[in-house]
Amino acid sequence: MRNALVIVDVQNDFCEGGNLPVTGGLAVAAQVARHVRQSRSEYDLVVATRDYHENPGDHFAPQPDFVESWPRHCVVGTPGAALCTPISNLVDEDLIQSVVDKGRSTAAYSGFEALDPEGCPLLDVLRDARIESVDVCGLATDYCVRATVLDARKNGFEVRVLTDLCAAVNEESGRRALQEMKAAGCQLTTDSAR
Repeated sequence: MRNALVIVDVQNDFCEGGNLPVTGGLAVAAQVARHVRQSRSEYDLVVATRDYHENPGDHFAPQPDFVESWPRHCVVGTPGAALCTPISNLVDEDLIQSVVDKGRSTAAYSGFEALDPEGCPLLDVLRDARIESVDVCGLATDYCVRATVLDARKNGFEVRVLTDLCAAVNEESGRRALQEMKAAGCQLTTDSAR
């Protein structure tokens, strides 16, 4: 079976010091980089997603509700939109083969809304590589990881969520998201559980 790793939105704005930080984001970045280096033979493809906004409409708000609207984050051309250094190093070392971007002009949570530089959606990137199963990790468990995982299942992939390589915005909503992913047929595991 051909496997891919999808690293969701491990970007500066979602880590401590960013515009919309997730507690534990920097630790996740370091742990994901270690996992990729130690497990590279297990993956036929490694993809990173990025939130990448230009003008996402009411996704940004001066008084965000933190459910449907958010402070400005991951704006194209800003340091906050960049992949965290441990992850960008993986791109530089060709350990990540594809970076896909989502949300230029609208809210986008799922990596399956993202496009590669040639305009191919993530689903096509995975299918072109004949991927059958995906491991998913990144930020944040209760938003973009959740949406990506659920879409992966809807598209017929076997899915494992590497729970120790994720961090949630909120502990309770993170727990609910994991239960929803499990109910959708995903395996919840850790990076050392192979």
